[in-house]
Amino acid sequence: MSVIFSAAVISCTAASLAVSADEPYDVYNYDRWGEAIPSQAGYISERAVTGNDLGIGHFNEPQDIFRDFNNIFYIADMGNNRVVAVNSDFDEVIKIYDSFKMPDGSTTTLKKPMGIFVSEQTGWLYIADSENSRVLISDLDGNVISEITKPTSEVFDQTKTFLPQRVIADKAGNVYIVLGNITTGAAMFNPDGEFMGFYGANRVEATAEIVGNYLKNLFTSETKKAHKARNIPTGITSFDIEGDFIFTCTSSTTQTTDTVKKLNSAGNNIFANKELAFGDYTPMYDSNTNTSYATKICDIDIADDGNINCLDFTTGRIFQYDEDCNLLFITGTIAKQQVGGFNQVAALESMGANLYVLDMMKNTVTIFTETSFGEIVHEAAAYYNAGQYEKALEPWYEVLRRDGNYRRAYIGVASALLNAGDYEGAMKYAKLADAPAIYNKAFEGYRMDFLDEHFTEIIIVLILLIIALVILSRHFKKKRLAREAAEIAERDERRKNAGKEEQAT
Repeated sequence: MSVIFSAAVISCTAASLAVSADEPYDVYNYDRWGEAIPSQAGYISERAVTGNDLGIGHFNEPQDIFRDFNNIFYIADMGNNRVVAVNSDFDEVIKIYDSFKMPDGSTTTLKKPMGIFVSEQTGWLYIADSENSRVLISDLDGNVISEITKPTSEVFDQTKTFLPQRVIADKAGNVYIVLGNITTGAAMFNPDGEFMGFYGANRVEATAEIVGNYLKNLFTSETKKAHKARNIPTGITSFDIEGDFIFTCTSSTTQTTDTVKKLNSAGNNIFANKELAFGDYTPMYDSNTNTSYATKICDIDIADDGNINCLDFTTGRIFQYDEDCNLLFITGTIAKQQVGGFNQVAALESMGANLYVLDMMKNTVTIFTETSFGEIVHEAAAYYNAGQYEKALEPWYEVLRRDGNYRRAYIGVASALLNAGDYEGAMKYAKLADAPAIYNKAFEGYRMDFLDEHFTEIIIVLILLIIALVILSRHFKKKRLAREAAEIAERDERRKNAGKEEQAT
């Protein structure tokens, strides 16, 4: 897969991109023209942890990782039919959940669990127990509170198997489940386990073919419409919850809209009207296989500082964005042997300055730590997100001193200068960042300042122009009247001469 990356940064030398001799990947970012350029690393791989390192035997195709409110990590170890709770240092197992006590006193076990979530409000575990066709809800001691199984509602297709893959719960206790064979959104259940419908369905991609079919349908009979295949949206792959918002992602390679969504309580996508791109800007090309690889966002994590971490299944990379979806860092790659490279990524999580990536084939959790450059960027972004633009200014300048191509820093400086009233400076940096919205606001401010500063001069010039126009107008009017009088006199003279000639004859 290293060939894939080389296409993205074909103009960059490996020496200029390398993070360190130990890193299996090169570091890049995107400039204002959407070109891949060398950049400094925001994260560096620290270590990879296996089940053997934790003394519990190898993980077997782990599928999900989640950090709870006590900084305990839970791993859905699918192949071993268990959930493993690990401490924040990843050197001690807190508990292994491989059997649970039902309300009637009987014991139940997991069968290929694929998703795990822990509610801060209740402290309950929510486990997407895939091949048992249920979401199991239990306390931290393994006592089952309830189960969510296939609903009998007419809204739910009864021909489909109930296959939970991811699960979360909101503050009110509503449960959202990603189902592997459902594309109409996440199945939503109330706190009592009653099915409420589907939430956050992706839109159908408006391709030329779909638009053409829509126009044809306007002139097609209802009978023919019934026999035509329907356009089906891609399904949600994974999600995360932050406050009152649910963030979803899809790993479809054909979907360009709704790749990542931010949904409010009504299921409306906050990102819908923004022109956003997640992952690599263009598909990566592997000349060995003559194949293009498009980004497939398989998991999403919202960090404590509001940054959005997206995991690309295709390239094994983490794409980190700030709250406004400006790209911050790209970390990781496909590399089967080295730490920091992956075989087949499954999920990611964050805690403080660290990122944690689950590899279902290596059966590891790789821990990435923040670099000094990453720390400065995150400090500046934190001030920016808090609206403290002036405090963010010096960190952004430091970022540019270290990496003069870092686009996000230009946006940060432009915003800080705009907020400080330095409109000319804001215009300069907004132009360098290709940020038209900031540039337009700065230009409006610059224009108003110019008008305020030169108001007297402008009024005097306007008065002089008016006087000049009046004088010119009068001058031209006199000339016109004189010309008209001369023409009248000339006509009168011609008439007199004509009369004299008639009398003479």
